[in-house]
Amino acid sequence: MSRDTAPLPEVLAGPILRRLSAQRLVIWLVGSRPLAPSLMLHPVGHTPRRLVLNDSRLRRLPLGRHAFLHLIDVTLETPLPRGVRIDYDLKLPGEAGATGIADWAPHLLHEGAAHPCFVLAERHGRLLHGSCRRPHHKGPDGLVRADAWLAERREAPEAWPAWLLMTGDQIYADDVAGPMLVAIHALIRRLGLVDEALEGATVADSQALYDDPASYYRREELLPEAESSEKVRKGFFGGARKPVFTSANAHNHLMSFAEVIAMYLLAWSPTPWRLVGMEAPALDEAHAERFRAEKAVIERFAAGLPAAARVMAHLPSLMIFDDHDITDDWNLTADWESTAYGHPFSRRIIGNALLAYLLCQGWGNDPDRLAAPLDDAAALLERAADQEGWLPAGEQDAVLERLLRFQGWEVEVEGDPKLVILDTRTRRWRSERSPTRPSGLMDWEALSELQQNVLGAQSVVIVSPAPMFGVKLIETIQRLFTLAGRPLLVDAENWMAHRGAASVMMNIFRHSRTPGHYVILSGDVHYSFAYDIHIRHRREGPRLWQITSSGVKNAFPDTLLDWFDRLNRWLYAPRSPLNWLTKRRRMVISPRDPDRAKAGERLWNGSGIGLVALDDQGRPSDIRQLDARGFDVSFPEPDQRSPRD
Repeated sequence: MSRDTAPLPEVLAGPILRRLSAQRLVIWLVGSRPLAPSLMLHPVGHTPRRLVLNDSRLRRLPLGRHAFLHLIDVTLETPLPRGVRIDYDLKLPGEAGATGIADWAPHLLHEGAAHPCFVLAERHGRLLHGSCRRPHHKGPDGLVRADAWLAERREAPEAWPAWLLMTGDQIYADDVAGPMLVAIHALIRRLGLVDEALEGATVADSQALYDDPASYYRREELLPEAESSEKVRKGFFGGARKPVFTSANAHNHLMSFAEVIAMYLLAWSPTPWRLVGMEAPALDEAHAERFRAEKAVIERFAAGLPAAARVMAHLPSLMIFDDHDITDDWNLTADWESTAYGHPFSRRIIGNALLAYLLCQGWGNDPDRLAAPLDDAAALLERAADQEGWLPAGEQDAVLERLLRFQGWEVEVEGDPKLVILDTRTRRWRSERSPTRPSGLMDWEALSELQQNVLGAQSVVIVSPAPMFGVKLIETIQRLFTLAGRPLLVDAENWMAHRGAASVMMNIFRHSRTPGHYVILSGDVHYSFAYDIHIRHRREGPRLWQITSSGVKNAFPDTLLDWFDRLNRWLYAPRSPLNWLTKRRRMVISPRDPDRAKAGERLWNGSGIGLVALDDQGRPSDIRQLDARGFDVSFPEPDQRSPRD
């Protein structure tokens, strides 16, 4: 039986555990038809519960003829216990009787287990975090490593992380391998995902996009040729010489809403891969060779998806976007914004990716806060279902316009310590000097809200997709390119690139009522490091820790990072004149040396995922990287006698 005629599995992706608490469970799932599951809960040592998921607890959104998003949101009258393993199941009714996860997704069970499970932590004492999961990176997958770590501790729930924090670039919408794009298009056809008209493109609609000869490795050719698009074309191709917006690898940039949805399904679940193939389309010899090499990497990625899906079925997760979830350099400068949003086709591409983010990532962080955008999206998708699977163009543009203006992507989770996840993409502080200079990662109003949200807390964990305190040499290189008017060439995005944002951030840390301890978790940069930070001239704190884990499936070029690391140590040594000229005068920064690195190295390069343990005062008691190659890298406390900055 061929893939095209085989019966569709009832569940295509999930369940993925999202924001969980003792009183409320939020779960994400995609089925091939509208499902009516029952949720079974089995806390160890407590009475089992069965919950019927009626319309008040389950919302179904049509993504196509054979794809339905199921958003499960259950409020519990009797709270669940904390600190114990809670087995769970989703029972699907059928003619032969109800089936559970062990029947329709056995890959989600650890060896010897009858059900998947989760633990509601009593405090935020251990956190798993990472960013940048690029399917066609040749290295292994950090989520697979996380699954192995979790399986080893199945009988010790007190050792499980309270959260899986996915801190940016969960997908790469702008950087897609040819075989992955072939699989995306095959899945769109198999599931009948929604279609759309494309205004301002050289193709009329999504079907024409998929069939166009330039759809693989040459998508820059599909941008409009009209003379009025000169500014758009200059912004996409001029200066940085990066096609389709500014990403250097964007020849397969996702464009339609269906393409982004299919990417999520293929990045998060092994099940859709049973429905698709990766047969090469007609390509020239150079692209055909590239396709063959990429196909081998994508096949290894797909082979690891059972383990990756298992992690997300066992750990509650919070997710925030960074640029590649939408497009490279997203809102980097005011000039980028006016260019990208000034043309209907580029605005549609960005909006489609953000709409898919809302449905696949954003909603699960805080369903109440995202209720209005979700209602908007649901109405649009239901109209498409009534119109033979075509999104009504006018309504789609209106929904995306409202979504692009939406403010409320940031996340707060009360607890010990408090957890705050920042939106560093949509509320930017635009440069007053020049529209071509990098914008601040958050504007004054957003930073003021952050300050109000953390004042009075004893300790706080902040998730900032980009590090607040980065590698000085790399930030200097970015600054030089910015001064030369070419910030897009080096992705000049760091907190120090905008003087106003950096100053306000430092004032937050210096406020008299500021938390005593800040742990900042970041990703983005494709290498990992940890700093201990003290504010000068303050006897009583605060103390800060910058902990960066990147990437989950990505890495920096080895030789280049080795040179950056070495030059940074030489040029910015404590007694270096260059260090004194660029000194962060209000801070003392002490890097932690990874225990497996060569002598003096401070940056760890390799796919993996970060794990941090916090003591009862919110201070890191253990910082490590679970390297995807199968070993741990620890970042022990630095020698306090040798401050670096």
